[in-house]
Amino acid sequence: MKTYCLALDLKDDPKLIAEYKRYHRPDQFWPDLITHIRSTGVISEQIFLLGTRMVMVLLTTDEFCFKRKSDLDRSNPRMQEWETLMNMFQSVLPEANPGEKWVPMERIFEL
Repeated sequence: MKTYCLALDLKDDPKLIAEYKRYHRPDQFWPDLITHIRSTGVISEQIFLLGTRMVMVLLTTDEFCFKRKSDLDRSNPRMQEWETLMNMFQSVLPEANPGEKWVPMERIFEL
């Protein structure tokens, strides 16, 4: 199993942040996306929020590959619909590469 940690910001608007959080509630999240995300090799996904900064923790299979996940995401119309919707809430970090939203974080300590 592999662990990844990624960061992304939300726009600094309390109403947008509340709506973003609502979309991610278990009773609101699109069930077909759960199936898709798991099909890419993600075993567990958690998102944490502090102010506008979000941190996503992914636990994946050993075979997981971000390029493969990205290709599968781009070929899934429902995932593209979700990404388009989420774009109105998210603010790309300055460290992001072109076309990148969630930016991988560097592990600097482990116990």
